[in-house]
Amino acid sequence: MQHAPIVAAHWVYLLGVAVIVLTMIWRANVVVPSVIATLLVALAWTHSPVAALASVFNASFTAAKELFNIFLVIALMTALLNALKALRSDIRMVEPFRAVMKTGHTAYFVLAAITYVISLFFWPTPAVPLVSAVLLPAAIAAGRSPLGGAIAIAIAGQGMALSSDYVIGVAPGISAKAAGAAVSAATVADRALVLSLITGGIALTLAYLSIRKSITKPDDRLLERWQAQSSNGELARLEQEGSFDKAEIARGTAEGQRPFATQAQIDKALAGVPTRREGWSKFFAVATPLAFLCVIAVMVLAKLGIGHDLKGGDAAALVGGVAAMLMICASSISENLRKFLDTSADHVTEGFVFAFKAMGSVLPIAGFFFLGAEPGLSAPILGVPAAQAPSLLFELIQTAQAWIPGNEFFVAFGILISGMITGIDGSGFAGLPLTGSLSGALAPSVGMQPATLAAIGQMGAVWTGGGTLVAWSSLIAVAGFARVPVFQIVRTAMVPVLTGLAVSTVCAVLIWH
Repeated sequence: MQHAPIVAAHWVYLLGVAVIVLTMIWRANVVVPSVIATLLVALAWTHSPVAALASVFNASFTAAKELFNIFLVIALMTALLNALKALRSDIRMVEPFRAVMKTGHTAYFVLAAITYVISLFFWPTPAVPLVSAVLLPAAIAAGRSPLGGAIAIAIAGQGMALSSDYVIGVAPGISAKAAGAAVSAATVADRALVLSLITGGIALTLAYLSIRKSITKPDDRLLERWQAQSSNGELARLEQEGSFDKAEIARGTAEGQRPFATQAQIDKALAGVPTRREGWSKFFAVATPLAFLCVIAVMVLAKLGIGHDLKGGDAAALVGGVAAMLMICASSISENLRKFLDTSADHVTEGFVFAFKAMGSVLPIAGFFFLGAEPGLSAPILGVPAAQAPSLLFELIQTAQAWIPGNEFFVAFGILISGMITGIDGSGFAGLPLTGSLSGALAPSVGMQPATLAAIGQMGAVWTGGGTLVAWSSLIAVAGFARVPVFQIVRTAMVPVLTGLAVSTVCAVLIWH
């Protein structure tokens, strides 16, 4: 097979990748290195300073066009959550589960299950303050230690739910797009869901076994002692070390949120809803989860060939459409028509603000890695016809193919470790363009499917940077709400999570050989 000649642009691109990875290891933001690397690669390829400068804009613009559906879904889901908060429906959704927490053992698994479900639909960012405020105090009173509660919330939300991101589809969308046009986001999402359940199931079980001795008999004095504690002073320092301000975003979502130690406090909070809206508050507390369960059912039936065939981004579009209509209906419970229209618009605006705060920094990074992907993505960035556009990373891998061991497990674990390295900076999504690109380039060398490797890389990046293995990620928010040292959570979760990742990677190779 004839390989494309390696020229200066290839070496500059390779150097750019190395600098970005090192910057991630140093826990610094990689936006500036990505922009500079894009400029230098374009200059080396086009030999035109004008085209190189234009490529800096084109890279982010191309990434924005390819990924805007992701921003839109985040915005609409956030808008819905804000509308539910105004009615206190979010509290009503989780409040009944307090009654189930009779012992510390059941409290651990209830916390994990509810965190997982909410995080799957709204991301862990709002799930952490909601679960921590309503369910965590009940779990502690039932005999569950604060550390055990924090571990359950982190593994289920920051790990299991965020690593698959099955409903909102941010992570699978970025991974699939970077892996190549032939890779379906739906396939990556399906495989990531399976791997996340394997990893999470093992991590939750091992973590439970390691902390089960800390479970005591139910006692309200446990809750009093916990409330008397303050968050560790290290949180303020660590919060500045995360590169994507994820902890700050999480805390902003929880502004004014205080733990509900008793049922009376919850009743008082719910009493703030006007009497005429109380019925609607209860209605949307039930209607919202039911609506999304129907969405999940449609998605599952579509995969079985029943009902409407969801192609491409149809699944994300369905989720966004349902969120938009629920938001409008919830906002309509207003004093008058004008206020309803203004409130709905405000929720959408706030949703977009959050979406760009959470994901805006990913665009220049994705733009750089798209530059090394297939010609269909690199051509608009370089401003050249697709026939003249390079596939820099793929061509580098082809040239080095003789030195790459043709072993599936070696490549799979290599992608996993690459993802974990990119997650060291504290952002689970910043490294997805790299792991996706590597998956598309390395898969043919060992006869694996790019979607499988992309899902494995996604596991490594999100479980590490999303908030289970590094202290300067959004795990800070979990530690702050649980009032336990963040490094204690990391030390406790380390072995269970690493074991789960190793087992799920082996399973991925065996299942999708």
